[in-house]
Amino acid sequence: MAAKAPAGGKKPKKRKRKMRLSLKQKKMNVTGDSYKDNLGWSTEVGRTLNDTPAPKGPETLRVQCDSCGSMLKIPKPKKSRYTVTCSYPECGNEMKFE
Repeated sequence: MAAKAPAGGKKPKKRKRKMRLSLKQKKMNVTGDSYKDNLGWSTEVGRTLNDTPAPKGPETLRVQCDSCGSMLKIPKPKKSRYTVTCSYPECGNEMKFE
């Protein structure tokens, strides 16, 4: 709940907030007389709209089991040699890729 106003009829004074709105420099720069164009849009750095990002390969591979024929989705291997075991419980076939 808000506080009640005093009974005397006088309103309390509101405090004014003091804000510093200044864009001035603290010191005058002696060597700052020359103009340098380093603000605004740059054309030489970063990615431009015409650049197309390189297409990424798939993160997963789809392999078909040799014995039962079910499709398996496996993460992309980091090595050239890898083995894949069929996830179908009755099959359990192990395939080796080189």
